[in-house]
Amino acid sequence: MSVWDELVGQQEAIDVFRAASESELASATSHDSAMTHSWLVTGPPGSGRSNLAYAFAASLLCRDGGCGKCSDCTQVAARTHPDLATLTTERVIISIDEVRALVQSSQYSPAVSRYRVIVIEDADRMAERTSNVLLKALEEPPERTVWILCAPSEADLIPTIRSRVRSVRLRVPSVPDVAKLIVARDGVDEVTAERAARHAQSHIGMAHRLATNPEAAARREETVRLVLNIMTVREAVLAAARMIEIATDDAKAITEERDGVELDQLRRSMGIAEGDAIPANLRSQVKGLEEQQKRRATRSLRDGLDRILVDLLSVYRDVLRLQLGVSDELINVEFENELRAAAAARTSEDTLATMEAIGEARERIDANVAPALAMEALLIRASRSEVPA
Repeated sequence: MSVWDELVGQQEAIDVFRAASESELASATSHDSAMTHSWLVTGPPGSGRSNLAYAFAASLLCRDGGCGKCSDCTQVAARTHPDLATLTTERVIISIDEVRALVQSSQYSPAVSRYRVIVIEDADRMAERTSNVLLKALEEPPERTVWILCAPSEADLIPTIRSRVRSVRLRVPSVPDVAKLIVARDGVDEVTAERAARHAQSHIGMAHRLATNPEAAARREETVRLVLNIMTVREAVLAAARMIEIATDDAKAITEERDGVELDQLRRSMGIAEGDAIPANLRSQVKGLEEQQKRRATRSLRDGLDRILVDLLSVYRDVLRLQLGVSDELINVEFENELRAAAAARTSEDTLATMEAIGEARERIDANVAPALAMEALLIRASRSEVPA
C-alpha cells in the first residue's frame, strides 16, 4: 500500500504531487514544470492538508516514490526521518523563533535522501513579521530543499509568500468517501461510519473521533438538542453556559491523556522514577512542559468552541433547507422532527441572519472576545428569531 492510498477524495491533487515526485527532470533543472522548491496545500479543515503534505514528503524521500513500507516511509510517518523537518503548533500562533530555527535547518544538505523536506502545518498562524523571516528562505532556497506549507486558503498568507509557492487546492471529500475510510481504518460498522462522516461534515479527523469516541458523539448530540430547544432569552443564556462546559470537557478529554504521557516521558528521559521528587536543577524543564501544555489547552478550548459553532451552523443549514422545500441530504437527519418544528417557527430570512451571527461569533472568539459573551449574543439572537404565535 503506497503513501497515497489513505488520502480521500483528492485524486487531482495526488496527481499533481505524484507527477512532481516522479519527474525525471526534478533533479536536473529548475525549469521543470512538475517540480518546484516550495508548495502550498490549501483546503478546509479536515480535508487532509497535512496528510497530503506528508505523503508528498514521503514520496520525495523514499527511494521507491512513496511505497509506504520502507524505512524512509515509516520514518516520515513517525516524523523521525533525518531529512524531514516539521513545524506544527498547538498554540494560537507560530513564534518567530520557531521559524528562524526552521529556516536555519533548511540550509543543511540532505543526509540520506534526494531532498531535505520541510513541512509547516497551520502556516496561517504566522504573524506578518514571522512570515517575512520565512519569505527570505523561500526567495533563496538551497538546491535540494523543498518547502511544503499548509493553510486553509491562499488568502491566509501574505502576498509575497503566495507569489513564491505553487498552490494545490484540496476539495471537501464526500461523506461516502470519508465513511469508507473510517470503516477500513477504524473497523467500525458502516452505519456508525456514515453517521460520523455526515455529522463531521466530511472532516476526516472529527469523523474518526465521533465514530470511535462515544463521549464525543454524545457531546455533539447534546449541543444539537440544546440549540433546537431554545425558546427564551433565559434558555439562551443557560445553553451558552452549557455549551462552554461541553467545549471545556471536550478539550480536557483531548489534552489530559496526552499531558500525562508527555510528563511520564520527560521524567523517564531525566531518570526520575514515578513518585520521586524532581531535583531543583531539572524543575525548569518540567515547568517549560507545563507551560506548553497550558498553551495547548487554550488552543484546544478555542478549537472545541469552534467545533460547536460548526455544529450549530449545520443545524441552521438543515433548517434552511427544509424552509426551502429541500428535505434530502440533511446533516442532522436524526433530529428531523425537531428541525421541521424549528423551520416552521421562523422565517428563512431569520435563519440566514442566525447563520451570519454564527460566523460573527467565530470571528469574535478568534479575536479573543470572551467566549461566554460571544455565545450568549449568538444564542439570544437565535432565540429572537422565533415567529410570534
